[in-house]
Amino acid sequence: MKFNKPIVLATRNEGKISEFKRLITGFDAEIKALKDFGAIPPIEEDGETFEDNAYKKAWLTAKYVGLPAIADDSGLMVNALGGAPGVYSARYAGEDATDEENNLKLLKAMEGHEDREARFMCTIAIAVPRGPALIYEGICEGIITSELIGDHGFGYDPLFYYPPMKKSFAQLSSDEKNRVSHRGKAMEELRSEFDKVLIWLEQRLEEEPF
Repeated sequence: MKFNKPIVLATRNEGKISEFKRLITGFDAEIKALKDFGAIPPIEEDGETFEDNAYKKAWLTAKYVGLPAIADDSGLMVNALGGAPGVYSARYAGEDATDEENNLKLLKAMEGHEDREARFMCTIAIAVPRGPALIYEGICEGIITSELIGDHGFGYDPLFYYPPMKKSFAQLSSDEKNRVSHRGKAMEELRSEFDKVLIWLEQRLEEEPF
């Protein structure tokens, strides 16, 4: 079906924008990004879960621009650390921490721990301005290494070893990582239902015009 209104990605990250645009290849829908809408108030990610943050970003973006919006939130959860860094993954070593600083803090925190099991989690939310939303999730299980391995990717990829491929995420190509990663799984789940998502959005537009 043809969806007659743009869907807004609640991000300024060019990598995520490219990923989402590839996601909907073959569907008759237009994707726009935040940069297409001028000044939009920053949205504080203060939720207790990835779903809280993804929903808040999607809903408030939809409310601000008056169009359906998609947002995601993701991070790393480590068993030995009680699920940390979790929703604080991007700012584990401080609000403006670099990937390297976050990785070094995680390595330090993991010293002496035998249980090194961890999982990456991603939640994608699609919301309309009045509040209703659809939620999609992806999880990838792995092991925290004792040193940085690999030169690709970003975030905690050099510390996240993926046993089925016997490599860290930072050793995988983009295509390899997208096939098995938490974000790749969440996006594939969304893609498999995107025609139904467009119908759902159309119904919300008819029931709750905005």
